[in-house]
Order: sequence, then structure tokens, then C-alpha cells
Amino acid sequence: MELAIISDTHIARGERRLPEECIARLRNADLILHAGDLVTLPVLAELQGYGEVVAVHGNVDDLHVRQVLPERRVLEVDGARIGVVHDAGAGSGRLSRMRTLFPGADAVVFGHSHIPLHERAEDGFQIFNPGSPTERRRAPRHTMGMATVRAGNVAFELLALD
Repeated sequence: MELAIISDTHIARGERRLPEECIARLRNADLILHAGDLVTLPVLAELQGYGEVVAVHGNVDDLHVRQVLPERRVLEVDGARIGVVHDAGAGSGRLSRMRTLFPGADAVVFGHSHIPLHERAEDGFQIFNPGSPTERRRAPRHTMGMATVRAGNVAFELLALD
């Protein structure tokens, strides 16, 4: 199963749009994960037009988004358990903190910082931040993630969009 992973799109601000390459990846994925900061419900509806979406709300999402989306969730995909949350907290201790927040998960996807990150523990547990396809902030490029999930194994890939 192929997952397209985005976060921190902040689309409701100004004329910001998802890059065409990102949209193509969303359309071709089996499932879209969004780790928060969509901002408004029309953004969620746009994403749902590209495919099935699993999302959580972020810290800048409006009240309507917060009423529809949970703060965190766990999904099971082809034998793997993947947690999704917007803010994974400070960098120090993040890997162990996410393992505690999502017991039994094989991986956790998060956002908030706009900085791409992929860490793996010795036992295979992983955390992944796809960065942002629309607002890179201190990251050198606009990015998104892809994940291939097969028989309980999750392989993440970071994609530069510019």
C-alpha cells in the first residue's frame, strides 16, 4: 500500500496552493495522511477529492476542523500500526515520547515544525515528519513524504517538490 504524507499545508492563507507534483502523488496514493494544520474544512474537502484521507487537526486549524478531526489517531495498514499527531514536541526525547504516546505503533507521522525528519530506533520503530509542501519556513525545500507499507513493514521516503 502506498501512502502520500503531507502536513502544515496552511492553504487558507493567501494564494497558496499545493504543487502539481504533490497533487499527482496524492491522486496516485492508496491513502493520504495529513498531520495537521490544514486550517479550514474546504482544504480537507479538496484533499478528499484526490483520495481517501486520514488526518488530525493542528494548532492553527479553525474550530470547524477541530470539531471534525481528532488530535491524534492510529491506523492499521497492511499489518502496520501508524500513529498520526500534529505536534510531537521538542526534539530531545521525541522518539521515546512518541513510542509512549502510541504504544504498539510501528511508526508515527507528525508535523508542526515544517522541518523534514526521519528517525529509526534500533528495534525498527520510526518517526517521520514530511515537512511542508507549501510553507517551508527554515527547511531548504518544499517537501512531502511517501510510505510503502507491506506485511507490517513501513518504508518512508522524503520527496523534494522544488
